[in-house]
Amino acid sequence: MAEALPDGVKHLVAIKQVEKSIKLTDQAKAELQSSGMMDEKGKLKIKGVSPKMLKRMKLESVDCPVLKQEVGFLQCYVCKNFHSRISGQVYCKGEPL
Repeated sequence: MAEALPDGVKHLVAIKQVEKSIKLTDQAKAELQSSGMMDEKGKLKIKGVSPKMLKRMKLESVDCPVLKQEVGFLQCYVCKNFHSRISGQVYCKGEPL
């Protein structure tokens, strides 16, 4: 039996662990800086997320159904399609970027 997805969500994507963090794209960095989650020096400061959790998030990736490639979880987190993260999975809206 398939799990019912919340309204507006098209994809349920599993989060994978990686050995080495995947670099953020320039677009993702700009998005982080404009929303105040990254300072001018490139240091991440996400409100409500501890440094320990941030370190763990850097070592996670997802197979993005929109970009059709593997991206780091932080890039997924700042994407406009990100809905929520629950139990090692990401709810993605799946809209074109």
